[in-house]
Amino acid sequence: MKNNLREEGKFSYVEEGEGTPIIILHGLMGGLSNFEGVLDFFPKKGYKVIILKLPLYELSLLKTSVANFAKYLKEFIDHKAFKEVILLGNSLGGHIALLGTKMYPEYVKALVITGSSGLYESAMGESYPKRGDYEYIRKKAENVFYDPKVATKEIVDDVFETVNDRNKLIKTLAIAKSAIRHNMSKDLPKMTTPTCIIWGRNDNVTPPEVAEDFYRLLPDADLFWIEKCGHAAMMEHPSAFNEILYKWLSDRNY
Repeated sequence: MKNNLREEGKFSYVEEGEGTPIIILHGLMGGLSNFEGVLDFFPKKGYKVIILKLPLYELSLLKTSVANFAKYLKEFIDHKAFKEVILLGNSLGGHIALLGTKMYPEYVKALVITGSSGLYESAMGESYPKRGDYEYIRKKAENVFYDPKVATKEIVDDVFETVNDRNKLIKTLAIAKSAIRHNMSKDLPKMTTPTCIIWGRNDNVTPPEVAEDFYRLLPDADLFWIEKCGHAAMMEHPSAFNEILYKWLSDRNY
């Protein structure tokens, strides 16, 4: 994935395919490779898939917020001169996609969220008091998935490195606080963008009732469950995730 990274000005992203743009927004601890299954599948179906690297640790502390990441997304859409896009976000990425859709609805044809923050503060609000403890971090990483084996050593090492880097930890906590402040429960009923909600039935980070709340509050949403699945459905069950999303996009003529 790193080999395919394009660098243009302040933007870094991976791009494959031609057609309607699907812009993917990763989570706080999630790498671009979490979406490899989507990147493999959708370009063959006539979509341009873009995984945008978010500047989680690059902005000043004062600007490290969900709202500024949503503005960064809009600047990227302008940079690429896209008229309409489909946004797909997991965890924090889902929250940025939701806020971006609220702020710039004319650019968003459809929205896809999975394990998204934005309603449930425990999703983002926990600090890492035992950050020097590798075993603790490993258990926290495993808890993200239904099958703990999905939390490979590489994933655990990445999280461990992040929470033990003082600058990254301070920014991580700032993002978590910003996410809690940007609760979207009052905004969602006014957001008419068609939304596909794909959720792991066994998500411990954003539990199933969070998906049900998104479904209840968004005026034009469809909710799909993946069984035996945790917080990152596109990683744990990529085939099921892709099939659900492709059928939804096809049914909606996107």
